[in-house]
Amino acid sequence: MLSKVAVVSGASSGIGLEIVKSFVENGFKVFGLARDFTKCEFYHDEFIKRECDITNQKQVAYFWEQMKKQRVDVLVNCAGVGYFALHENISYEEIEKMIDTNLKAPIYLTKLFLHHLKQTKGYIFNINSISAIKPATYGAVYGATKAGLKHFGESLFGEYRKSGIKVVNIEPDLTKTSWFDDKNFSYHDSMETVIEPKEIARVIQDIIKLDAVVSDIVIQPQMFRIEKS
Repeated sequence: MLSKVAVVSGASSGIGLEIVKSFVENGFKVFGLARDFTKCEFYHDEFIKRECDITNQKQVAYFWEQMKKQRVDVLVNCAGVGYFALHENISYEEIEKMIDTNLKAPIYLTKLFLHHLKQTKGYIFNINSISAIKPATYGAVYGATKAGLKHFGESLFGEYRKSGIKVVNIEPDLTKTSWFDDKNFSYHDSMETVIEPKEIARVIQDIIKLDAVVSDIVIQPQMFRIEKS
């Protein structure tokens, strides 16, 4: 029996890496995309690392050429970037990078793999953000890109549900990752105020095991608390 295959963007760290680990543990072969894997210390025969800037269409096209004849059962759009400040202080370059990474890249990757996913009646998981469904103060553009990705996923499911494709939007709140290392705020490091990345990965595996389709899920810690630096 052929192994099932997942493609995961943002696979070198944080939520993306935990998703990779969970897929490997569940018998999947995983193609992971990231700009840089030098700091990724997870190795497995079924984890194939592909250095690729998903905002660079030439690099994505090169990856696609390698994947054309490959079975694909799951696509996870996990890569994301965020810059936070008053909107007047966000640079044009930062705006462009958020739109390109958080919205344009997953839309493009999804388009490439739709034919594969129709054949396997597969899954598309968009790892979004709580900012997709509530105002993102000091993160208006970030929130807009995440809301756009959520709407894209909802609309796509409407288009392809008859083909057997399942599209799932996941909106996690504050999650314990290095994503906050360059921010002026972070999670409060206590069990009740932050989500562990492995919990998001576990939710994905639970959804795949269901007969019904979970099209949208919000994951929050019991309490909300942030730390400002």
